[in-house]
Amino acid sequence: MRFSEAEDRWRERLGTLREVVRQDLVTRQLAEHLPATRRHVLDVGAGQGTQALRLAARGHHVTALDASRDLLRLLEAGIQPGMTVRTILARAERLGELFEPGRFDVVLCHGVLMYADDPGPLLTDLARLLAPGGVLSLLVRNGDALAMRPGLMGAWGEAVRAFDDTRYVNRLGVSARADRRDELTRRLAVHGLEVRQWYGVRVFCDAVPDDAPIPGDLGALLAAEERAGRTDPYRGVAALTHLICDRAEDKANLI
Repeated sequence: MRFSEAEDRWRERLGTLREVVRQDLVTRQLAEHLPATRRHVLDVGAGQGTQALRLAARGHHVTALDASRDLLRLLEAGIQPGMTVRTILARAERLGELFEPGRFDVVLCHGVLMYADDPGPLLTDLARLLAPGGVLSLLVRNGDALAMRPGLMGAWGEAVRAFDDTRYVNRLGVSARADRRDELTRRLAVHGLEVRQWYGVRVFCDAVPDDAPIPGDLGALLAAEERAGRTDPYRGVAALTHLICDRAEDKANLI
């Protein structure tokens, strides 16, 4: 099954505890690495637009690309007066033909790489579109801790397989793949991208049921998740890995 076939299930999960934690942590982690001055931002696989809209609210010029017309409609419904947001209906495979090299100061690619059988072409395009000195925010499934969720949920056979195989079926029923941080760091370096910082996302609440209620002490939960997401050894066993990468000017010729 492809993600497009499970899109309705994705929309049903918007606003759930796991999604709220993911979006809040990514926002906090990314904010530390973005300049206050206005920048041109590309959000690849923007979906419902949580991050795109938050960046637009901070004054950035945002281009949001997604393959789903319905998800882009949700994003467009959230655009407020004063925000500069351009939406593009297209698959990530078309990045190379849609935009000229070095077009963006900031590129986001969250929860997309896991659906690429071969991440190489997408990484190539992301690097090409980033201006020298720009920032890439990359959110991937953590291949170093792929056994954690099934193990905590008692799916022992799946947990054992996850030690050796980074392919899995996610909660939407979609076949996907995870990335091991060291290997992904090496692949990024080939494209002149250096990992400045990395975080874990969803250390404590990844195994909660899909219908888990938002707790009354959500602030405390988020504080604990944020602290764990930047602290060893906890961040290494998070469900998702968030990498903040720089494209150095003296490495641009590697692309």
